[in-house]
Amino acid sequence: MRFLANFMELWQLGILQPALVVGLLVTLCAALLGVPLVLRRYSMIGDGLSHVGFGALAIAAALHWAPLPVALPAVVLAAFLLLRAGGAKLRGDAAIALLSTGCLAVGVLAVYLAGGTNVDLMNYLFGSLWAVTKTDMWLSAGLCALALPGFCWFYHRIFSIAFDESFARATGLRTGWYQFFTAALASLTIVLGMRMLGTMLISSMLIFPALISMRVCKSFRRAVVCAAVVSEASFLLGFALSCAGPPTGASIVAVNLLFFGLFSLIGWIRGRRVAAHSA
Repeated sequence: MRFLANFMELWQLGILQPALVVGLLVTLCAALLGVPLVLRRYSMIGDGLSHVGFGALAIAAALHWAPLPVALPAVVLAAFLLLRAGGAKLRGDAAIALLSTGCLAVGVLAVYLAGGTNVDLMNYLFGSLWAVTKTDMWLSAGLCALALPGFCWFYHRIFSIAFDESFARATGLRTGWYQFFTAALASLTIVLGMRMLGTMLISSMLIFPALISMRVCKSFRRAVVCAAVVSEASFLLGFALSCAGPPTGASIVAVNLLFFGLFSLIGWIRGRRVAAHSA
């Protein structure tokens, strides 16, 4: 009862509404974009881009610049470089590790040279429910207005590239452009979600819903829909838990872990039944 009273008090003060809207929109976009990224073995691109975002935010904070105008183009540029490196001599996973650790080190050095950290920068690093603003809410609405129609419009092309990029290229499809489109939207999702989930955990919103849905779904369309539903449910449960005190990002990831275990069990049971019927 005390938790419910605290929740209602915070809701009436208007503190939770922006965080709730941002979380629902960002996790939805992350779930849709995460499925093709995981299928293309770019699961860790979210982790790499989040570290790039932290480095850009740290530099912006050290120079007393506005954070988002610095972080957004930096992360989109990093996504483009990662895709280019993935097709060159440097393998995709190596390129992600190189850019991730390098930008994280630059961010830490920027904080040190600036004389320490401030509260806002720590919110970006670990996430905070209270750091989300109405500006973030409107930016997230704009991201969703761009990502959802774009994903639906290019669905078949994204599907082709996710499963067989070589065949898609052979048919004349501009695979590079659609890859960059997906990575750019993932970059925007990461930057807008960092304030709530933090640099260390934002990549989980790209990875977990996709992996969870793949435990039970065998088609691309079903996996995308299931990932979206699981992502929203995980956020709502984690959001409710975080209102009681625990960190938002950690609460959401913990709920995702529970869903992963549950769906893995369901997939195992279903597999045993199929094997029994086949025998």
